[in-house]
Amino acid sequence: MADDVIERIQNAVNNNKIMIFMKGTPTFPQCGFSAATVQVFEEMGVPFQTADVLSDPELRDAIKRYSNWPTIPQVFIGGKFVGGCDIVREMKDSGELDNLVRSVMKD
Repeated sequence: MADDVIERIQNAVNNNKIMIFMKGTPTFPQCGFSAATVQVFEEMGVPFQTADVLSDPELRDAIKRYSNWPTIPQVFIGGKFVGGCDIVREMKDSGELDNLVRSVMKD
């Protein structure tokens, strides 16, 4: 059963250039950090996918093991774990996020 969830996570990360595991949905986020993270990508005008960990407790536990990161949201770009809300905002402020997203979108 747990392998199935890990496989779902792996597929989501591999098949989406930007994948955000969050609490709630982009239109109805259930936590301020998830809302702020989604807002960064919406302001950039880039496509991204999300998965709501609150609607799937198994996913919520598994994503923390998968990334070895304790908090939600979790952002994956180009198949690699980037971090959570604070890291994404810092990367946005430094310009690093724009460069990373641009390079991934070209592929």
